[in-house]
Amino acid sequence: MTTTPHTTAPLAVVTGASTGIGRALAQEFVDHGFDVVIAAEEPAINEAAAALASPDRHVFPVQVDLSTADGVETLYAKVAETGRTPEAVALNAGIGVNGRFDQTGIADELRLVDLNVRSTVHLGKLFIRDMVSAGKGRVLVTSSIAAVAPGPYHSTYAASKAFVHSFAEGIREELKDTGVTVTSLMPGPTDTAFFDRADMGDTKIGQENKDDAQDVAHDGYEALMAGKSSVVAGSAKNRIQAELGTHLPDALAAPLLARMTKPQD
Repeated sequence: MTTTPHTTAPLAVVTGASTGIGRALAQEFVDHGFDVVIAAEEPAINEAAAALASPDRHVFPVQVDLSTADGVETLYAKVAETGRTPEAVALNAGIGVNGRFDQTGIADELRLVDLNVRSTVHLGKLFIRDMVSAGKGRVLVTSSIAAVAPGPYHSTYAASKAFVHSFAEGIREELKDTGVTVTSLMPGPTDTAFFDRADMGDTKIGQENKDDAQDVAHDGYEALMAGKSSVVAGSAKNRIQAELGTHLPDALAAPLLARMTKPQD
């Protein structure tokens, strides 16, 4: 993965980049002149890199399981091999688990926590230290509009997104004088493989119209480059839902949201 010393292009890192929002974010960085390290557990990350690369832009695939500490350290080491400190990092990798909590698998729930929460903190710690030392950098953390209210039938997922949103807002304030900004990306339902992988295809939210991943990624990229604290990406409906979720008491929000996420079978 080592690049030549005369390389002047900025470097970005995007996790969860084999498909969906992560892949679209990688495309945004490539289109705006970045070399990119992309990571995901699936072999499809190699195909994504081949499709994203151009004669002027390097795209480095890293196939790695970020739900493990070893996977996180491996990705960090691969980025270090480039000899460059990333100027942008998109911590986007995440999964969902759908179903009543007592009926879902404990291994699935804990893997979700490890990937959505633990790896975000671990990678953030490693890359942000380097960015602060360099005196510049931009970090995008993919949260969700699910972060603003309880999430029945995907409770661990919604809680994980509430964590990473709060985490992003908190460290943003801590880093305000360092040259490093942190932005929370909060999409609504997006047309990706997420719902099938989370076994949410038979839910109302899984069957409704969804935003285009590239539109969501563009909103996230623009907010990141502007140094915004957060952005509710995609359609205007997402912004309305985020506002309602923020202000509606949890006891009222939970049964309303349950209708959208409860498995139909």
